[in-house]
Amino acid sequence: MQKTCLECNEKLIGRSDKKFCSDYCRNAYNNNINKDSKNLIRNINNRLRKNWRILETINTTGKIKTSKKKLTQEGFDFNYFTSIYTTKEGSNYYFVYDQGYLELENEYFLLVKRE
Repeated sequence: MQKTCLECNEKLIGRSDKKFCSDYCRNAYNNNINKDSKNLIRNINNRLRKNWRILETINTTGKIKTSKKKLTQEGFDFNYFTSIYTTKEGSNYYFVYDQGYLELENEYFLLVKRE
């Protein structure tokens, strides 16, 4: 039985476990499988990435205090985060992957990085 490339259906020559005829076909095949098929998912993932980059850029030391104004000027959107950690005292840390923030008084936030 002759095997063919999963992407372009060209005849495969070489090893018996080969699936693609070239790196181009392998990349194209995997890109098609892994692309976000829905705009909603892609937009949310882009928003989360942007929020994470903003937190990482501001929080260079692992723990820093900043203002809500600074975060919003950078384009941070408080509606998008990946998890919430509630302390024993009842405070909520909102995380975007490993970067988190805790709302303080007077529109200030404590930024933290989860190790």
